[in-house]
Amino acid sequence: MIEVQNVSKVYPLYQKPIHRLVEAVVPGGRRLHRDFHALRNVSLRIERGEVAAFIGPNGSGKSTLLQIICGVIPPSAGRVLSEGRIASLLELGAGFNPELTGAENVRINAEVMGLSRAAIDKAFPRIAEFAGVGDFLYRPVKEYSSGMYVRLAFATAIHVEPDILIVDEALAVGDAVFANRCIRKFEEFRQQGVTILFVSHDLALVKQLANRAWFLYQGQVLAEGAPSDVVNRYVGMVLAPDGGPAALPEAPASDPRMDAAPAADAHSHRHGDGASRIRAVELADVEGNPVRVVEAGQTVQVIVEVEFLRAVDGPMAGFLLRNRNGLDVFGTNTRVEGLPSTPAAAGERRRFLFTFPCRLPRNEYTLTVASQYADGRSQDWRDDLLRFSVANTRAVAGLIDLEVRVAVETPEVTGASVIAPGG
Repeated sequence: MIEVQNVSKVYPLYQKPIHRLVEAVVPGGRRLHRDFHALRNVSLRIERGEVAAFIGPNGSGKSTLLQIICGVIPPSAGRVLSEGRIASLLELGAGFNPELTGAENVRINAEVMGLSRAAIDKAFPRIAEFAGVGDFLYRPVKEYSSGMYVRLAFATAIHVEPDILIVDEALAVGDAVFANRCIRKFEEFRQQGVTILFVSHDLALVKQLANRAWFLYQGQVLAEGAPSDVVNRYVGMVLAPDGGPAALPEAPASDPRMDAAPAADAHSHRHGDGASRIRAVELADVEGNPVRVVEAGQTVQVIVEVEFLRAVDGPMAGFLLRNRNGLDVFGTNTRVEGLPSTPAAAGERRRFLFTFPCRLPRNEYTLTVASQYADGRSQDWRDDLLRFSVANTRAVAGLIDLEVRVAVETPEVTGASVIAPGG
């Protein structure tokens, strides 16, 4: 369990180095610094066994918060309560002596984390295998690449039997094979009840791994909750015209067709500058009949009706499909599909029809729709507006069904083959 109670962190910023000295030697003198609030009154509670993700732009306070939880730096105000052994991987380079070999650093770090010599000897072969640095294990770590360094540091952290694992953007350095190995280890830890806190700019990874997420901005928590919802809030900020968080737009005027469609999900997010409004959305068959259960391979339409409240040059509309875990499956828009864009006048309405065969595996999905400017900024973006499911008798894995055709050949018999049509 981890509980952060009203934690703030303030750093004094000096215009010149000499000002720090002057303040120190002249008590009660003129204030020569300004305060930078890295964190402002942050409170949160993470239960045992949870996987907690922290997202936000650079400089939002994510790493500072993890460092305070680990005890690396003290808070300026507030306190942190935690139970259990903490293993952390906060910064590339932290904790390893570059002059020592990888093996020596592993043993020193494991001792610092509280393992006995016998426990270290038992864990060492597993650490070496997981890190996969080969003979470099017995070379000074100053000779390591950044990927090798983080692999060894991560392997050490996860094999000291932690109760709490804290990772700050470590997976961004490793290659795809190592990243997949780490993800499997995270899943194993979750089943064992280990609490995991991690920072990542990989939003798909946040949706895949986390139970809960926190969105930090300028040292404050702007959103907390289900990872998909929190990620949607963050993406909304990124796509905002000024690049900062904006209040949710007011609901548009009532439209009968929108009223007839299912209401937006309670966890969906809406953002945009309001230059246009999405007035109606439907998932339909080729005859235009609404559908909520789609047969694999069936041709369907996403119908999006947009009203322009202001004149817009080069508008575009698009949609995005996500699976029930919130992972993006497919997305497109009118520009990607090569549809010519003409200026829209204030008060004009346009209906966009996207038609495609549904080649998705059996699963539940959500439909996100948006009206945007040509540069991608949002006018009206509505996350997870409609839900539907795909019925597929084929138990395929992955995000799409490619309807594969299979051929089996016997090389010894010229021309002999057996073909099984997919689908």
